[in-house]
Amino acid sequence: MWKDEIRVFFTALMFYTRIPCPKNTDHSPEYINRATRYFPLIGWIVGAISFAFYYGASHLFDTTISTAIALVVGVLVTGAFHEDGLADVFDGFGGGWTKQNILDIMKDSRVGAFGLIATVFLLLIKFLALSQVLHQFDNAEWYWSLLIFIVYHSLARLTAVCIVFTSEYSREDASSKAKPIAKGYGAPEVVGAFVFGLIPFLLFAVLLPSPVVLFVLAPIFLLYWRSKNYFEKWIDGYTGDCLGAVEQMAEMIVLLSILALWKFI
Repeated sequence: MWKDEIRVFFTALMFYTRIPCPKNTDHSPEYINRATRYFPLIGWIVGAISFAFYYGASHLFDTTISTAIALVVGVLVTGAFHEDGLADVFDGFGGGWTKQNILDIMKDSRVGAFGLIATVFLLLIKFLALSQVLHQFDNAEWYWSLLIFIVYHSLARLTAVCIVFTSEYSREDASSKAKPIAKGYGAPEVVGAFVFGLIPFLLFAVLLPSPVVLFVLAPIFLLYWRSKNYFEKWIDGYTGDCLGAVEQMAEMIVLLSILALWKFI
C-alpha cells in the first residue's frame, strides 16, 4: 500500500515539476488522477525550493533582487508548466469565438499577443507583490518567509484543483491525450488536496496576531467560481491549460490579498 502511495506521490512530482523521479514513474492515467491529492503538496516543495534560493540570495542582494531570483527558480522547477497554461488560455479565449476554435488555439504551441501580454503582466504583478510581502518580514525570523512561499504556492494549486473536483474535462477527441491531465477523482483526492492546501495557510493565520488574514480565502474562492463558470460557458468544462491559468492567477491574488490585508494586521 505504502509503495503504491509513494508511486502516486512521485507521479505528481514528475507531472508537475522537472525534479528527477524514479525510473518506474510514468504518466499512467490512473496514477495521474490519484496524484491530484498531492498537487498542493507539490506547492510546498516548489515554495520551499524557491525560498531556499531567496534566502541564499538575500545574503548578497536586497529583497527585490532576491525575489526575482526566487521566481525564476520556481519557473525552472516547474518547467513553466503553469505559465504555459496561462498563455494558452489567454490566447484561446482572447482569439477564439467557438468551443472548437478556442480549444484549437490553446493546443497550438505558438504564443500569441494575448498570451504574451497576460504572462508579462502577471509575472510583473506577482514579482512586485511578493517582494513587498517579503519586505514586511525583513526583520522577522526566516521561517516567516518560508511560510509565505509555501502558502501562496499551495493555496494556488488547491484553487486550481477544485475545478477538477467540480467540473468536467472539456476535450473529447484524441488530441486530449497530447497533454495528460487528471480527469477523475475520489474522496482521497479531495481530502488530500484540501489538507495539503490549507495546512500551511491555517498555520500562517494562527501565528499572526490577527485572524483578518483568513479573508484571503474569499478572493481565491471568487476566482475559482468565476473561472469555472466562464470555462463551462465557452468550452463546456476545463482543460489542463485552464488549470494552469487559474493556478497562476491564484498565486497573484493570494499575494495581493495578503499585501492588502496587511494594513489591518
